[in-house]
Amino acid sequence: MPDLWWTVFQDQQLNTLIDTALANNFDLRTAWERLRANSAIVTREKSFKLPKADASVNAAESFPQPDFVGGELVRIGFSADYEVDLWGRIQAQIDAEQYRLEASRADYQAAAITLSAQIASTWYQLQTAENRLALIDLQIATNQQILELLEARFGNGQVRGVDILRQRQLVEASRGRRIDVEAQVETLEHQLAVLCGQPPQVGITYQADTLPELPPIPATGLPSELVDRRPDVRSAFLSLMGADRDVARAISAKYPRLSINASTSLRSNNLQNLLRDFAYSFAGNLLAPIYYGKELQAEVERSEAVKNQRWYEYGQIVLLAFQEVEDALILEEKQRERISNLEEQLDIAEQTYEQLRIQYFNGVTNYLEVLTALNQQQQLRFDILNANMQLVDVRISLYRALAGDFATGRQLEETGS
Repeated sequence: MPDLWWTVFQDQQLNTLIDTALANNFDLRTAWERLRANSAIVTREKSFKLPKADASVNAAESFPQPDFVGGELVRIGFSADYEVDLWGRIQAQIDAEQYRLEASRADYQAAAITLSAQIASTWYQLQTAENRLALIDLQIATNQQILELLEARFGNGQVRGVDILRQRQLVEASRGRRIDVEAQVETLEHQLAVLCGQPPQVGITYQADTLPELPPIPATGLPSELVDRRPDVRSAFLSLMGADRDVARAISAKYPRLSINASTSLRSNNLQNLLRDFAYSFAGNLLAPIYYGKELQAEVERSEAVKNQRWYEYGQIVLLAFQEVEDALILEEKQRERISNLEEQLDIAEQTYEQLRIQYFNGVTNYLEVLTALNQQQQLRFDILNANMQLVDVRISLYRALAGDFATGRQLEETGS
C-alpha cells in the first residue's frame, strides 16, 4: 500500500480535496503548532546544560557625598553559573522532552491520517448521496408513468380509485425521500468545506461520479510491522519512554547538586578610574537535600505510576491496532457477501413485480400486492447503493488502520524540500 493510501482510488477530485485539507485544516494546524511548541521545550531544556552568564551596569549619584569623591558610583559586573550534571538529572529531563517531541510528531502524523480518512469517507458519502438523487429521480419518473397509466385505465373503468391513491402516495413518498437526500448532500458539502479549512457557505466545487472500483486488499504484513508503522502506536511508545526518563530525573533529584559560579566586577566613583580596580570570585557550591519531608520520594512514586500508566496505554493501543485491521478484513468479507445477497434479492423482487403487474392487469390480483412488490424493488436498489458505500467505508478503515507516515505540505515546507 502506498504511503499516500488514497491514491489507490485513482480519484483526482479526492486527491485535490485531501491536498487542500492537509494544507488548510485548522485541527491539523493546531497539531503542528503543538509540535513546534514541544520543539521549543527541548531547546529550552538543553540550555540548562550550558553556563548561564549575566552582565550588569549600575550608575548612581549619592547625596550627601559618601566616601567616593563627588558622590558618583559606577559599577560593571559579570557573572557566570554552571551546574555540573553529576547524576544525569538534566540529561534525563532533556531526553524526556525529546521523546515527547517525537511523540507529538507522531501525533501530527496520526492527525493527518485521520483527516485524510475523514475526507475520503465524507467524499464518497457525498458521491453516494448524489447517486441516490439520480436513483430517486429515476424512480419518481417510473412511478409517475405508472400513475398516468392507472389514471388512463381508470377512465375506462378498469382500475379502482384506491389504486390510484396508493400510487400517488408512492410518488409523493419518493419526492419526500428526495428532500431528505438533498439535505444530506448540502450538509456533506458543508462538512467537506470545513475539513478543507473553508467556510461552509462557500462550499466545494465537484463533479458527481460513481463509487470507485476497489483494488485488491493490501498485504497487512506482520503484526510487528504494523506496530512500527502506525504513528499512534509509535506516539504511545515514545510517551512511555518519556515517562521512563521522568522517573530517572525524579530519582536524580534526591542526590546532591554541584554548581560553579564565577563573577568579576569593576567599581569606581567615576568613569576615568573605572578600569583601575576590579574584583573577581570563583566558587563551587554543593547542595545536598537533607530533609524535604516525603516530597522527593513522592515525586519518584508519582513518576513511576505515570510510567506504568503509559505502559498500559501502549499495550491497549497495540491491541486496538490489531483489532482494527482484523475487524476491517472480516467486515469487508461479510459486506461483499451482503451485497451479493442483496443483488440476489433484487433479481427475485424484479421478477416478482413483473409477474404481479401482469396478473393485475389481467384482473388476477389486486394492486396492493403490485405496489408492495414495486416498493420492495425500489428499496433494494437503495440498499445496494448504501451497501456499496459501506464497502468503500470499510476499505477506507482498513487503509487507515494500516497507514504509516507520509510527508504533508507543511512538513515539506519546514524541511525546505
